[in-house]
Amino acid sequence: MYQRILVPLENSATDEAIVEHVSALARNCRASLVLIHVADGFAARNLAQLKLRESEEIKKDRDYLDTVAARLTALGFTVEAVLASGDPATEISAAAERESCDLIAMGTHGHRWLKDLLFGSVASEVRHKSFVPVLLVRQRPSPAGGT
Repeated sequence: MYQRILVPLENSATDEAIVEHVSALARNCRASLVLIHVADGFAARNLAQLKLRESEEIKKDRDYLDTVAARLTALGFTVEAVLASGDPATEISAAAERESCDLIAMGTHGHRWLKDLLFGSVASEVRHKSFVPVLLVRQRPSPAGGT
């Protein structure tokens, strides 16, 4: 069914929900995984224009991606890791096309109404920008009742 699945990660609790779900899906489909993190802080968005060296933010992002990729590789998956910078929705949609992925599997926070208006929703933007199917998996609420 799916051969190559793009998995956007943001280094949050939401990642665990999507990694758990997509691992089972990828195993059933014998699909490879392409992990992507889009660094979107000031330094990441202006790295080229400001001729900056790799920032601490980007180093931490790369380490995180490598750690998740190593964990999935140890479980027997074929995994690639992509670190991008810029607008997350644009970069995720472009990576799906560029990396020949046939599914984007994303974790979501489950914000509603006001939080979506304040913070926006990368998942919603990807859904509108991408021509690749998008699977959304919502993070389970924490025991304290938050999202």
